[in-house]
Parts: sequence; C-alpha cells; structure tokens
Amino acid sequence: MLSDSPPVPVASSLWASLHAAWQRIRRWAVPVLGLLVLALLLSRAHQIDWAGAWAALKRYPLQLLLAAWALATLSHALYGCFDLIGRGHVRHRVARWRTWAIAVSSYAFNLNLGSLVGGVAMRARLYARAGLDEATVAQVVGLSLATNWLGYGLLAGSLFTAGVITLPTKAFLPDWTLRAVGVLMLALAAGYVLACAKWRGREWSIRGRRLQLPSPGRAIAQLAFSAANWALMGGVMYLLLGERLPYGQTLAVLMAASVVGVVTPIPAGLGVLEAVYLALLSGRLGNGEVMGAVLAYRALYYLLPLVGGIGLYLMLERYAAKHEGVGGAKGNQ
Repeated sequence: MLSDSPPVPVASSLWASLHAAWQRIRRWAVPVLGLLVLALLLSRAHQIDWAGAWAALKRYPLQLLLAAWALATLSHALYGCFDLIGRGHVRHRVARWRTWAIAVSSYAFNLNLGSLVGGVAMRARLYARAGLDEATVAQVVGLSLATNWLGYGLLAGSLFTAGVITLPTKAFLPDWTLRAVGVLMLALAAGYVLACAKWRGREWSIRGRRLQLPSPGRAIAQLAFSAANWALMGGVMYLLLGERLPYGQTLAVLMAASVVGVVTPIPAGLGVLEAVYLALLSGRLGNGEVMGAVLAYRALYYLLPLVGGIGLYLMLERYAAKHEGVGGAKGNQ
C-alpha cells in the first residue's frame, strides 16, 4: 500500500548525510587532491608523445571505432535503466520511456558539464515538467546515484582486492591500500543487499518523511545494472587500447580514474583520466598509444553521446510543452 508520504529510499538519506559530511571537509580535501592530480599530470606532461597520440588516432580502423562506439551507446542506454529502478521503488507515474530518456539525456550532460548541471539541475527541470514534485525527484536521483556507486563498489572492490592494479611509487602509499579499499567496497555492497533483505518493508520516519529500503530483488538489480554499465565502459577502453592489456587491468585503471575525476572539481575530469592512465600504465604501453586511446574514449563516450543527449533534451522539452496543461495523466500513463 502507498502511504500518505511517498517512501524515501534509505540510500537517498544516507547519500544526503554523506554529502553533508563531504561539504565540511571539501574546503581542504578537494583543493589538495586537485593539486596532487595536477602535479601528477604536469610531471607526465613533458613525457607525452603528442605526435604518437595523433598517429595512434589515425591508425584506428573504422570497424574498431564503430565497435567501441556501439559499446559506449549501450552503456548510456543501460544507465537510463537506473532511473527506471527508482521509478519502480518510488512508484511515480511518469512514463517509462520518458523516465529513461530523462536519465540518458542527463547522463550525457553530467559527463561533460558536471553533476550539478546534468545529474541534478537538468533532471530536476525535466522531471518537474513531467509533473513530479521536488521530494520525489530527490528520491529518484538519490536511488540512481546509489545504484551507480554500489555497482562501482562491487566491481572495483573485486578488482582492487584481487590486486589487478598497484599504486605508482609516487603515490607514497603502502601496497595494501587499494586492497583494503576494495574489501571495504565489497563489504558496503554486500551490506546494502543484506540490509534490504533484513528490513524489507520496514519504514522509518525522519522529519516527517517515510524512509524505506528497496526490496532485495531491486537491490540486486541495482548492483547488476550498474556493474554491467561499468563493465561496458571498460570494454570501450579495452578495444581502444588494442586489447594489449588484460581486460581486468584496463577496467581497474578506468575505475580508479573515474573516482578521482568525481572528487576533483574539474569539468568532465579534463586531465584526470589522462593523468591516471599515464601514471598506472607507464612502462606497459607507449605514452602516445595511451593518450591516443584516452582521446578516442573522450570522443566516443563523452562528446558523441552529448550530441544525442542534446537531441533527447530538446525532444523532451518539446513533448512537455505540447502536453503542458494536460496534466501528467495523458503523458505519464
């Protein structure tokens, strides 16, 4: 049964608490991390073989680029299902196709312009035009974020625990650091599913709002969809690196670069992906080859989907304008 107040996923509440804690330490943590990444990038900049990177780009056969683009497109499409999981839990009535299109469009903007623009502002606008209130939008966004990072923790935790990659010597951290982080990630992912099973159907009231965990099946779906999405992202890079490195190692490097990019306040993580790949793959592949692959990845996974995201956004705005005043009933059934 539906309660008077819509159930708010506990994951959303936890995310809000973590976000508040992060705000308290970001004043020094983010600048310090940003400086470390910048220093790492600058330390490698003089070693980058830009001519080799351009040559590597020109050597890519069309069929390989098409295959990588297909994986990238599938990844973006799969990400759209994250909001469908939230739709099922919150039980809002925005149409499935519209929910999916909002998530895919927002993801493309998120990658290129940052989470505040794509992940929050654009989603809020498009869902508001679809008839959802702010509280419901926050629930959907919170569950989507939880889905993304829980799956990340499951996959990255497995790779880091297995010792697929090691930290560079310049990191000045013990070798076991990544393994310890991996174990913690796996524990969090497993703990989330167990909590959903133990407290299934239970509601908590916090500040007048009902909090309810997803069902165990939905929690497992969160992990599965997100892990599959990250695996597809790794597949894109694996193809672009010419399959010269084991897939697991390629994926682990991408996941390490992704989390650094999230906590570093640089739009689209410019320079971060390049710095992490050069640091972790130094000596395994030529710098020109690595840079060529990263540049191709940016074009296929960031820029081309942005074109599609803009198209989806314009379609959604036009649809909302056409059905405005009809009440979400007709457009959201």
